[in-house]
Amino acid sequence: MKIGIIKERKTPPDRRVVFTPEQLYTINQKYPDLEIVVEPSDIRIFRDGDYEDKGIKLSKDLSKCDVLIGVKEVPVENLIPNKDYFFFSHTIKKQPYNRELLQKILEKNINLFDHETLTDKRGSRLIGFGRYAGIVGVYNGFRAFGKRGKIFDLPKVENLADYEAVKKALSEHVKLANLKITLTGRGKVAYGAREILEYLKIREVNVENYLSSDYDEPVFCQIDFSDYNQKKDGSHISKKEFYNHPERFKSNFMRFAKVTDFLITGHFYGEGNPYLFTREDAKKVDFNINLVADITCDIDGPVASTIRPATIEYPFYGYDPVTESEVDFNAKGAITVMAVDNLPCELPKDASDGFGEMFFNEVLPAIVHNDPEGILKRAQITKNGELTEKFSYLQDFVDGKES
Repeated sequence: MKIGIIKERKTPPDRRVVFTPEQLYTINQKYPDLEIVVEPSDIRIFRDGDYEDKGIKLSKDLSKCDVLIGVKEVPVENLIPNKDYFFFSHTIKKQPYNRELLQKILEKNINLFDHETLTDKRGSRLIGFGRYAGIVGVYNGFRAFGKRGKIFDLPKVENLADYEAVKKALSEHVKLANLKITLTGRGKVAYGAREILEYLKIREVNVENYLSSDYDEPVFCQIDFSDYNQKKDGSHISKKEFYNHPERFKSNFMRFAKVTDFLITGHFYGEGNPYLFTREDAKKVDFNINLVADITCDIDGPVASTIRPATIEYPFYGYDPVTESEVDFNAKGAITVMAVDNLPCELPKDASDGFGEMFFNEVLPAIVHNDPEGILKRAQITKNGELTEKFSYLQDFVDGKES
């Protein structure tokens, strides 16, 4: 089997890669019958020479490869027919901007395995960049806090060498008073965010104390779906019912919004789930949140103040709850919003290393050993020019007939 590591071609440029040179060297040692080729790239965080130094072959021609692996979407003109592809396709939620991509994948008889659909038997995702999205998202949130109040000035993450440099900058610059912080979610994104809160030695408090007490120090409270949602009929709440029947639930988040200064979103938002807070909620006199690090970045969705994605270059903007419009990030009465949708790009070296380790441990054995645990079967979106049964719901999207 021959595997090709493709060059990232999406704009804006993404410097991440699926495997580091050291990881590919390890793969060569463990799987000597596996041939690996890396497509040269002038933007990748690791130089072409770094791969050559580890004995990895470089080639502009990947047409002889069986499996092609990348990070972001592949431009349609660069798709090679009749191959197995692994990358984030951003199609499974019927994203309209990638309809043509999925159409061309089917047309070119490509077997598509989306990184997002690679799961274990329980349905939990095996790989992703979520941890680094959480880390960078919280850092950027504190950067906005410092700039808005002219309290401290954190450097941009993209100008720092790695995660260690990020922590060093936090230690040297961040100064916090009695800030109350709510962190939503229990997945990789949330725990990446939590790493920063713990590194800054911000004390965690439980829900009851957070809602009822005042503090003379910064504190945070990490909440799950059952803390900020409730059944419409007042009955017991269960995780299975919440994910299968979101229409039976309503948001109970306002009790947190009344006492929170800084909201960090690390939860998963599914179609039909209740919003955390609406535009009407944000208008209420007892709505206290004035800073949001919306790592999940669902536009016009569960976080009303997230009205557009920000960029790495300009990661903050303000949301005026009264006019429901964008203002300066430090405008009086505004909610300061950090809502960048490609946060891990700011730490490409660490993010690549973490992603590659997960892919090496969880997915590569399935590729090499003919998928004994069914990981690839569960993840496969297209096969033989058609959608697989699990993803047949995308057919109307492909045909342009969905409502």
